[in-house]
Amino acid sequence: MNKSMKIVIVAAVITAATVVLIAKNRQSIPAATTELQQNVNTAVVSSISQNIPRLLDLGANKCIPCKMMKPILDELKSTYAGKLDVVFIDVWENAEAGRQYGIESIPTQIFFNETGKELYRHVGFMPKEDILAKWKELGLNLEQGASDGKQAIGVK
Repeated sequence: MNKSMKIVIVAAVITAATVVLIAKNRQSIPAATTELQQNVNTAVVSSISQNIPRLLDLGANKCIPCKMMKPILDELKSTYAGKLDVVFIDVWENAEAGRQYGIESIPTQIFFNETGKELYRHVGFMPKEDILAKWKELGLNLEQGASDGKQAIGVK
């Protein structure tokens, strides 16, 4: 057997092994994806059933600007609990969510009204002050002590 024939055989074996591994991995992905998607759907339904607006941040736990968003999202979630639902989805772990929302770059923040209608979309890091200003522009003043009478329900 000549040298080139041996190379062809080795390449064929490696290719076959790769195909088998990919096929095995694909069989295990749907269960995880289904569970993650169920969590996403639960979060979406939760905010709609509460009749409160939702800020959805689609990013990844290992992305630097996304990591910078995490403390902001955590603060918004705790400070405005009951007035604003804040949801984070890691699109590297749940690629289906990224496709569902048409994500091309992360992080992406999507602002939804209380019925689930998308109001605004921002790509990239977004400081807390800008998030609050955007909500105010959309008709929801979340700033503590705000006395303009606007409430979470009825956002444009």
